[in-house]
Amino acid sequence: MSETAQTKIIRDTDMEALNLVAKIIMAAKHGALAAFEKNGRFPHISRIQLSTNEEGQLITLVSDLAPHTACMRDNPHCALLIGETGKGDPLAHPRMSLDVIASQVTHGSAEYNTIRESHLAQHPKAKLYADFADFSFFKLAPQKASLNGGFGKAYNLTEAELIAAITSDQD
Repeated sequence: MSETAQTKIIRDTDMEALNLVAKIIMAAKHGALAAFEKNGRFPHISRIQLSTNEEGQLITLVSDLAPHTACMRDNPHCALLIGETGKGDPLAHPRMSLDVIASQVTHGSAEYNTIRESHLAQHPKAKLYADFADFSFFKLAPQKASLNGGFGKAYNLTEAELIAAITSDQD
């Protein structure tokens, strides 16, 4: 497909797109994370638990036993797919693929304690294992995204647009 044809398919980011981005991010309780193994040619994909903190940052709690944890440490550049399906065709429901940079939160830091409290408020059952020595929190900082808002509603969003969407929803 030519660049001109692609440009016509992808819409300009507008308030509808920004509102949908904020809604999808704030509602995300899980997602599919793709992370590369060290020196790997193919990504490892895993379903992860997600929460958002007060700033709208995406947070995950992962175990050292999970392959994607080592992948995030080796190469923090990951992809994340989020969006809930409902009744009917799953491809008719909004979803978003984000390029993210994963960063581990330092155990025992003030930030860690704040993120832990926020995450456990959204995922109470995680209290069973959150304090195990092999579990860590990671922030997933969005860099850009591809939003599919439903049939004929495709958008590419920049980091600045994602930040604007997330922070405007927090007011």
